[in-house]
Amino acid sequence: MRNILIIGAGRSSSSLIKYLLDKSEDENLHIILGDLDLASAEGKLNNHPNASALQLDIFEVDQRRAAIKNAAIVISMLPARFHIEVAKDCISFKKSLVTASYVSPEMKALHDNVVENGLTFMNEIGVDPGIDHMSAMEVLDSIRDRGGKLLLFESFTGGLVSPDCDDNLWNYKFTWNPRNVVVSGQGGAAKFIQEGKYKYIPYQKLFRRTEFLNIDGYGKFEAYANRDSLKYRSVYGLDAIPTLYRGTIRRVGFSRAWNIFVQLGMTDDSYELEGSENMTNREFINSFLAYHPTDSIELKLRHYLKIDQDDILWSKLEELDIFNSSKLIGIKNATPAQMLQKILMDSWTLKPDDKDMIVMYHKFGYELNGKKEQIDSQLVVMGDDQTYTAMAKTVGLPVAIACLKILNNEITKKGVIIPIDKEVYAPILSELKDYGVVFKERKVPFLGYNSENIS
Repeated sequence: MRNILIIGAGRSSSSLIKYLLDKSEDENLHIILGDLDLASAEGKLNNHPNASALQLDIFEVDQRRAAIKNAAIVISMLPARFHIEVAKDCISFKKSLVTASYVSPEMKALHDNVVENGLTFMNEIGVDPGIDHMSAMEVLDSIRDRGGKLLLFESFTGGLVSPDCDDNLWNYKFTWNPRNVVVSGQGGAAKFIQEGKYKYIPYQKLFRRTEFLNIDGYGKFEAYANRDSLKYRSVYGLDAIPTLYRGTIRRVGFSRAWNIFVQLGMTDDSYELEGSENMTNREFINSFLAYHPTDSIELKLRHYLKIDQDDILWSKLEELDIFNSSKLIGIKNATPAQMLQKILMDSWTLKPDDKDMIVMYHKFGYELNGKKEQIDSQLVVMGDDQTYTAMAKTVGLPVAIACLKILNNEITKKGVIIPIDKEVYAPILSELKDYGVVFKERKVPFLGYNSENIS
């Protein structure tokens, strides 16, 4: 049998594992799931006859290398920073590799070596990045093949709670890594191109510059700019496009409320708070407000941020229980962002019966035969439960499909690659339709760029 080594048995691996197990008999596969937590790995495999669990500490070099040597191909579901040592071992033992993570500079530096060894290191094959690449390139290539000149490309993705489980004023719950949500947008100004002009949004203004979107059947959403919308300009062949913008989707009103935390400094991750382990929710928020001998924290906050008591923003803050004087956060040497994350996790963690959803929206503006046209492409994927979430589906299924196609020599491109070539994206998108990952495309009047809207 052909051994597929999956390193990492986290939440995003459930659909990936199920896909490969379902294919294991016909494809002569044996799935080896390695994780530091052996019980977790065993639970994911459910005693399947074509699978085995392995307790694997990737920092134990001999153990890691032995596992990779025994595989026909390797899938790394580890945090991105841990891929590189796995990748180097894959080169040593001539094994192809699949990850859902962004290509790091260290990974990119391996390209020539990967090519020389006749291997494929497929990266960015999850949802975002991944499905966004493939679905965008399919439409972009079709426009170019018809002789169209591209004028606008906007792309948005959001991991959200399913509408039937949306039971808080923020219309949001954590469906992925909470830390990524709290520190989103930091590290420099967001940048994009609008009608040939470079535009920049500093972090302190990011959540007040949003674009409104309408998703068929699901209503109105908003999106704020990603930090670097131009990262894939050359990769997508869009160097000459006048307008290019990428953003993150939330329900309307989220960004305005989130901006409160940004303005207070509660999302800062660059320094530690003294005595953080002894802080209550109320003491934490008070640490960002000016001293006053008599005014309450509530009064100081409303005055500082000019929030009326009957504003929905105030109700959103109260819902998070941030004014609780007895609720201890209890994190030693914590940054403000870590403290805020803990408070939010108490309110925004999915309940056992909650389901999530993935929303993706692309806009393509182009000129063809002297006429300006636009195609809008929308995707909504709903989670089944807390195991087979929408996030697990849209991350894990593209990884699994790509892995099997590389193993079967249906994807033959060598080197450190991402899924932007038709050889890669066409068959994967086609198979994803069988699992409910389907984009709905329609032609609409060319509207141009409108993300200067202020929500």
